[in-house]
Amino acid sequence: MDFTVPSEYEAFGDALIRFIEQEVVPLEKQHATLLHNERHTYSEDGRFVPAVNALRKQVRLKSAEAGFYTALGDESLGGGGLGAQAQVYIQERLNHHVGPTRHLVQTVVLPSPFTNGLTPVLKHLAPEVFARYSEQIASGEKTLCFGLSEPDAGSDVFGMRTRAVRDGDHWVLNGSKQWITNAPYADYAMLFAVTDESLARAGRGGITGFFLATDTPGFSVPSTIPTMGHLGADIGIISLDNVRVPHSQVLGEVDRGLAVAMDGVNAGRVGMAAACLGLARWALDQALEYAKVRKTFGQPIAEHQMVQAMLAECAMDIYASKAMIQHCAWLLDAGKPATKEVSIIKAAATEMLCRVMDRCMQVHGGMGLTNELRLEEGFRYARTMRIPDGTSEIQRRTIAKRLLAGDTAF
Repeated sequence: MDFTVPSEYEAFGDALIRFIEQEVVPLEKQHATLLHNERHTYSEDGRFVPAVNALRKQVRLKSAEAGFYTALGDESLGGGGLGAQAQVYIQERLNHHVGPTRHLVQTVVLPSPFTNGLTPVLKHLAPEVFARYSEQIASGEKTLCFGLSEPDAGSDVFGMRTRAVRDGDHWVLNGSKQWITNAPYADYAMLFAVTDESLARAGRGGITGFFLATDTPGFSVPSTIPTMGHLGADIGIISLDNVRVPHSQVLGEVDRGLAVAMDGVNAGRVGMAAACLGLARWALDQALEYAKVRKTFGQPIAEHQMVQAMLAECAMDIYASKAMIQHCAWLLDAGKPATKEVSIIKAAATEMLCRVMDRCMQVHGGMGLTNELRLEEGFRYARTMRIPDGTSEIQRRTIAKRLLAGDTAF
């Protein structure tokens, strides 16, 4: 393995940062009150106000025009075809540069690997159907959501209660989805439902994916789900009441929908791990700078061994995570099996970010508890990352099952 960053990745990263500084930062400054005061960002029902949605769309369109929005998409879908190693480099660099959640950057400049843009899930859509929607999806004009989780079926996907029943050339969907990113704003949805009860009960399949427009009769998003410290969200609940979907819009094979879903979920886990790495590096930078200028007992706190220990432990965590993530990305690009490794980096990187953010807040003392330096926001964000795309416990379950099945190579 050669960990030298290819010049084309560096050039892409340089151009991406310039794009953010030239196109996004001025918008953030111009609309600071709207974007940085959640009483203005969200309406009373917890949704982005129209002005925020308009700004996000504006950035998506500009990003797509510049070639960033589709760069990580598969070539078969019309994307740039950058592989896993490019993805982790770009996500790390982006998050290292911008820090915690910014409404006009995260999942906007670069779409979420399976929520928006040219998600790998779309590879399972019939070519003639994909052709009808591809241009608007790739341009950022239209957005997507991915509905797998339910109130009683998160980690236990076979506990899914949403059902799809064949009716001639259509399927009729009934049920609900929960914790669905971008659901309140999406134009199209990729939803999964039980189509064979016996297979699902046996844990051997029986789940099918469907692609549909969110203005289909019977589809609704009754509410958002604000999380830790937020007044609103881009996460929502989906209600399905006799929603009719043409059979031509099935994703992949009937009853084989979990394999389709995992194409997207695994891409999301790799991207999340790399984003956590970038955010951890951002937090350590803040702590290093503060430790050099903040003085106690007549000297910079950087001279105190307890502070040095926290900084060193952050570096150890970051280095270990970076090595794991780069190795996993190399496996994926080489076409090697990496189910175990994807779960390892998802759990390890999200937990690492929590530890790093916590230490960096501690280095800042009372200042770390304010949000003046965005560390407090970063800590809240870090804590949430241990749950979506498969909890840390589910990742450990997957790792253990792979080990017990004989996958013990490292």
